[in-house]
Amino acid sequence: MKGAEIESWSVHTLAIQSTSKQLSPSFQRCLFTYWIKENISKKECCFFLRDPRKEQICYCGYPKTEHTDEAIKPEDFTGDKWDMHSHVREAPTDAFGNISFSGFGQNTGKYARVSADTPSETLYQLLTEQWKLSPPNLLISVTGGAKNFDLKSHLKKVFHRGLIRVVQTTGAWIITGGTHTGVMKHVGQAVRDYGLSNSMQGKIVAIGVATWGVIHNRHDLVNEEGHFPAHYVIDTQSQSNLACLDNNHTHFLLVDDGTNGVYGREIELRARLEKYISGKHIGNKVSGTTIPVVCVVLDGGSGTLDTIYSAMLNDTPCVILEGSGRIADIIAHASKELLSKVNIALIQQLMKKFFTQEEYGKFKEGEIIEWTKKIQDILRMSHLLTIFRASEEDHGDMDVAILQALLKASKTGESRGAQSLRRQLELAIAWNRVDLAETEIFTEESQWKDPCEEDKLRSSDLHWAMNLALAGNKPQFVSLLLENGVCLRDFLQDENTLCGLYKQLPPCFFLYKLAKRVKSTRYSRRQALARRVSVHTGQKISLTHVSEEVRHLLGKFTKHIYPSSTTTYHLDMSMEETSAPTSKDQTSYQGPFRDDGAEAHRDAGSDLFLWAIVQNNKELSEIAWEQCRDCMAAALAASKILKKMATEGSNADEAEDMLALASHYEDRAIGVFGKCCDSDEERAQKLLVRMSRFWGGTTCLRLALEADDKNFVAQSGVQALLTQIWCGKLSADNPVWKVLICMVFFPLICTNFLVFRHDELIQRETEKNEDLKAAEKVTGSTFRTSQHHGQRSEKRLSCWSKLEGLYCAPQVKFYGNIVSYFAFLFLFAVVLMIDFQSTPSPRELLLYIWLLSLVCEEVRQLFYDPDGFGISKKAQMYIHELWNILDVLSILLFSLGLGFRLTTELFYAGKILLCIDFVVFCLRLMAIFTISRTLGPKIIIVKKMMMDMFFFMFLLSIWVVAYGVAKQGILIHNESRLDWIMRGAVYEPYLIIFGNFPEIIDNTQFNIDSCSINGADPLKPKCPVLNENQIPAFPEWLTIIMLCVYLLFANILLLNLLIAIFNFTFQEVQDNTDKIWKFQRYELIKEYHSRPAAPPPFIILSHLFIFMRMMVPCCTHVRESEFKKPLSPIEEEELLSWEALMKDRYLLSARQEQSQSIESRILDTSHKVTVLTERMEREQETNSNAVLRRLEKLEEQVTQSTKALKRIEDSLKSLGVPANETQPQTSNAPDESSDSSTNAAAQEDRFHVKARQLHYPNSKITRFPVPEEKVPWNVSFSSYMPTYYSPEDGGDHVDGSEPEDLDKYRNPEGRTGIRGRGALSRLGPNLNLDLVVTRWRDSSRSVLEYLAVLNPNFKSLALPGGPVESVDHLPGCLKGILGKKLFEALNAKVSEGTKVSEGYVDDCRNTDNAWVETTVLNIHLDRTSQVIADINNLVISSQGSVKWEEVSRRSRLSSNQRVSLQKVAVLHNMKF
Repeated sequence: MKGAEIESWSVHTLAIQSTSKQLSPSFQRCLFTYWIKENISKKECCFFLRDPRKEQICYCGYPKTEHTDEAIKPEDFTGDKWDMHSHVREAPTDAFGNISFSGFGQNTGKYARVSADTPSETLYQLLTEQWKLSPPNLLISVTGGAKNFDLKSHLKKVFHRGLIRVVQTTGAWIITGGTHTGVMKHVGQAVRDYGLSNSMQGKIVAIGVATWGVIHNRHDLVNEEGHFPAHYVIDTQSQSNLACLDNNHTHFLLVDDGTNGVYGREIELRARLEKYISGKHIGNKVSGTTIPVVCVVLDGGSGTLDTIYSAMLNDTPCVILEGSGRIADIIAHASKELLSKVNIALIQQLMKKFFTQEEYGKFKEGEIIEWTKKIQDILRMSHLLTIFRASEEDHGDMDVAILQALLKASKTGESRGAQSLRRQLELAIAWNRVDLAETEIFTEESQWKDPCEEDKLRSSDLHWAMNLALAGNKPQFVSLLLENGVCLRDFLQDENTLCGLYKQLPPCFFLYKLAKRVKSTRYSRRQALARRVSVHTGQKISLTHVSEEVRHLLGKFTKHIYPSSTTTYHLDMSMEETSAPTSKDQTSYQGPFRDDGAEAHRDAGSDLFLWAIVQNNKELSEIAWEQCRDCMAAALAASKILKKMATEGSNADEAEDMLALASHYEDRAIGVFGKCCDSDEERAQKLLVRMSRFWGGTTCLRLALEADDKNFVAQSGVQALLTQIWCGKLSADNPVWKVLICMVFFPLICTNFLVFRHDELIQRETEKNEDLKAAEKVTGSTFRTSQHHGQRSEKRLSCWSKLEGLYCAPQVKFYGNIVSYFAFLFLFAVVLMIDFQSTPSPRELLLYIWLLSLVCEEVRQLFYDPDGFGISKKAQMYIHELWNILDVLSILLFSLGLGFRLTTELFYAGKILLCIDFVVFCLRLMAIFTISRTLGPKIIIVKKMMMDMFFFMFLLSIWVVAYGVAKQGILIHNESRLDWIMRGAVYEPYLIIFGNFPEIIDNTQFNIDSCSINGADPLKPKCPVLNENQIPAFPEWLTIIMLCVYLLFANILLLNLLIAIFNFTFQEVQDNTDKIWKFQRYELIKEYHSRPAAPPPFIILSHLFIFMRMMVPCCTHVRESEFKKPLSPIEEEELLSWEALMKDRYLLSARQEQSQSIESRILDTSHKVTVLTERMEREQETNSNAVLRRLEKLEEQVTQSTKALKRIEDSLKSLGVPANETQPQTSNAPDESSDSSTNAAAQEDRFHVKARQLHYPNSKITRFPVPEEKVPWNVSFSSYMPTYYSPEDGGDHVDGSEPEDLDKYRNPEGRTGIRGRGALSRLGPNLNLDLVVTRWRDSSRSVLEYLAVLNPNFKSLALPGGPVESVDHLPGCLKGILGKKLFEALNAKVSEGTKVSEGYVDDCRNTDNAWVETTVLNIHLDRTSQVIADINNLVISSQGSVKWEEVSRRSRLSSNQRVSLQKVAVLHNMKF
């Protein structure tokens, strides 16, 4: 499948969906009505001619009132006889829309009245485009009894469950007669019982194709503008000879041929529609397999037998349900017998058994013979016949039987070997039935892994199947293909394959983003290459676009996961929106990591895992993750990508699914890392900081932090690594007090007062040597010890190295900075309280220098970017941290206060700002508690409570302002001072909450000296309104009630609510504070790991050194980071192999836990109970059937004994006449005798079959049915009346024409059912010559080839040949194929050829008086001869019509010619 051939349907789907959503339902209905009127018609009678047998009824069956005025008084047909072809015309249909069934659960469906001559293409468009049905992967045509019949309970359950399950799993359509009777009713009940209650009920499609003229209450469906919906009532009581529609079907095609009350008018249209659908390609246009059709049969009569026979002649497999009755049971019982025993007597016996006496009495002798012939032909096509016997325990479910019937049919015919396996697998994938693939395709007989067998495929030949399974979202098939040898590395070796998979992504958020990126790339290219004219209709997509979008999702700290590529595919950009500009660094692309300059190779498992993750597909991603080499990094990257897409997406449900999947893969990463830590903690820590070349050169630790995977970071192994980095070269077991002492008395490091990690390593090596020596003493072996002594021994650290390790440890840096910060705060406080002069003192200048060092450190942290985030991302991360916000705020306040302080006018304001800034610096001191395991989580709780406090203050301010304004308005009249207004309306109500009650609201405590009457005193509040007695005039009772209500709500309700909120927050956050603290601990450790060793203010010297080093390129020094370590290729390979082993152990333990869970045990127990119940029901029915059969046999024996006794009695009464000992005949088959039956059985092997096909080729002639036992001429067949047929006679003639000529020629193989010469050229034998021209492919003579020509009639290969007058010359028809020169050359070699075979051929053209006799001639040519050269030139110029083919069983020839080819192979000692 080439990239240029792949259609960009995914982006089209997004555009179509967005467009269809904009159309209103009413407008869509108008479009549908317009389409119906333009394409769908009905049929109506245009000439009313009364049927003399019926009153006021036309020959069409409709009454006079239902004819138009033109039909009642026609001027064009006066005097004509009524004829359907002439007097029925088409008119726009008047019955279509939605149908609602009343009283049956309000089931709804769609219907349309269509003409019997409607093209199948139009009907298919109606189903798929107008009614929005998805094209089927399988077509199930259910046929059988049209009358009501009963199915046994177990059989009904099996049929209902199997039919619906096959529809649900394969996406099939069911086609029936659509009425509420017989087999159609059972199909409807199946849809109702198993479809409506199932979650996939919307996918069940049951299409009813019924005759319009037999539908009861059809007048309810008529409306020229359509019914939306039409209310239809099922009235079986008054339907008479008509039929009601079945309420459980989903769609109805009501076939109208212009007649009324005539059944079966839909059969021809239904057959055409099924044939048309079977010619459509399955799944998508890329697939080469057409939609398969299967016929399911229940019950039935003559019409059903004709349907089965016609279907099997068209290579349609049939599944017959035994036990359903009548013709189904006759065929099922006949299939148990040998074909030689299936004769007229047996069929007659079975008909008498399974039909009622009344029905059997209506059959004529000719019908019984015809039934026998058809059943024999049906049984002969065993590859198309499947009998489902529900009573057999090992038969399985009916859905399996239906699908197995299709697979069995695909194994035969011309599709043999690998071609047959491919078709079967393609069908199984389309149906999503992995169980069938396991049992029917991937068997020991058809191993796909073995390249030695010609008919078996290599694993690489399954790549197309893997592509179908992935694109079709079939995870079970992906697993099955991987188990059967498909290698992902080989499958994705070509970039085109992976690019094609991204082209076939289902509509999802990533596809939308990818389309926008491609579109923006197009615009940027147009701007850069303005002179270039674009000739492409679509835009191109490549892995580079995928890499850019994935880098956007992972973060700019990663590199591109795919190198630049020229591999592109066309992508139609039919979208309205334009995207934002892409990343600036996409033009300066850097490929992935390369080992020693070699090209880096991709990991196929990671590529497939990424493809599954971006579409949020859990099942496929789980399979791909198991194939990943770097599984832990892959899981963490998936968590990051999914969380990023969930944040950017707009679909809430999809975002929830993404977050759930992200959590799942975080758990996967935790599980693998846990197994790694249990096995080897040191190796596990290497995995955390290893640079992953498969995921953009980042590390697992960085991915976990960016994905906010707190559970992963909280793992003990991760925290152990962080602790190890925190301690630097010091051991993590050192107590804090020892470290503090050594910071002051550093000479102690030369002793063993502090333990270094290097010392621990030496100690472990020493212990290991001692263990080896002990083992040497026990075993006497010196190999391991000598090998160990050959290794380099570790040296102990020098004092200088220990000193450097002490003061460069992040832990020591942190303690030093704490001491420095306390000193800074002490100096700041001294300056503010004691030494704040108009001219800065030395202590104040030192404070400024100290602050400058802090500012330099903050700038260094902002621009220090070892992970490559970029300045914008780094700034966002910096501001996102609370402590950095406090740092920036404190520096800004200090700078502003310093600027004010240096001026005379704002000197005091500057001091105030510096005092406020001191508060901020003190709050910043809380950051030192973040490293504490005890106090660190509490700070997190305080942060959460501050958010709660903010919302509480908003709620509290409502009550404060409400009470304050009301109080101020009641007490004070026209206060004009703003400060006292705010004091009275806000400040005083706020103080009341804490118990500071105002005296002014109570007259008993009022003091006129404490206020100003007119508000003239700025230091006193204004007095309330006073009366003539200088007493407040406000209503005291109101102010006291208002105060009480305010205190009730503010103090009691709101404050207790705040306490409850704090308590809830504490309880909620307490469980997660430890994880959050462990997660945030990383940033502190990383900060002090990169921080210079000297504390402020001495750190400014380090900043100067860093600045000088940056200015001088030659002094550039790259320091190895503890957070990102590259590994050598060998070391990385070993580490990844070990990780893969740990992953397998984790998956094994996870599966064991899942299998032992309570849910799994409950499901397992439920399944066992269901199986036992079904087996008991089956055994009960089997036993009852066995008893009935025994009773029938006993009854028959009793009847025969009674008749025998009667004959004995009659014989005795006739005075000694002996009794007739011949047993009575159980059937009245005509011309039946035991001798003839025996003779027929003896001659069975040479009976011709094709010569007795009922339909004579290329004509409308039907042969007289000739059963097996009536083929020989010596067997009496008195009712044999074959049709006479010769083309030049101009038609058919009954037996008796030219008997004097025909009797001279008689087919040597027996009767054929037709007389005359038929399509042959003469009576008697018609000679035919088949030429087998062979050669050796090469000089080794290992491969024998034959010359084949293309048969233009059947579009298949055949041996060159044709009719001849004599076998001594080639057929003249070959001259036009081979050319005159080559024809003459081969004709000259006829005499040198070897006669392979000759004689009678079972040909479909044979008659009783004319037959074909074929001679097969082999001409073997030398590779160096001129004839071979001429043939090779012909092969080249013929363009495939003539070719050399290998002589093997895979040859695509007819059965007769394959037998001839096999004889040629034996002639040349070659294996066939």
